[in-house]
Amino acid sequence: MKTEPDVYSIDDLARDGVGTWEGVRSYQARNFMRAMKLGDLVLFYHSNATPPGVIGVMRICKEAYPDPTQFDATSEYYDPKSKVEEPRWDRIEGEFVEKFSRLVSLDQLKEDPACSEMLVIRRGQRLSVQPVEKKDFQRVLKLGGSAFKLPRG
Repeated sequence: MKTEPDVYSIDDLARDGVGTWEGVRSYQARNFMRAMKLGDLVLFYHSNATPPGVIGVMRICKEAYPDPTQFDATSEYYDPKSKVEEPRWDRIEGEFVEKFSRLVSLDQLKEDPACSEMLVIRRGQRLSVQPVEKKDFQRVLKLGGSAFKLPRG
């Protein structure tokens, strides 16, 4: 999951303990969020940063539910076409797990043959929410100097 660090960073999540992921206005990204289950692990990616890259891990602590910002006319995420009885957009909540000892930059992911299948390195992939295969997740943990171990299975 991508976020701009000046909007909401891994340090913000560490401070808050739990954060919401709202404002997703792409149907494909929304559908990826809807597929997330309680306890799923997520790579926390800083976009629009120098350099951009994966900086930590969070865990889904509340599955997708309607994003109230879509109904708030004062919100930058307001969608006048979305109706309370049939919401278009969802949000999730994630809890802090770990900040990496070192950022895994986008360039590093692109240069690592073990990460060659990751969506984030493909040209034109700008979604803020993307699935990651377990083998890629494990590789990113290693590159980031993570102490966290994925559960077996």
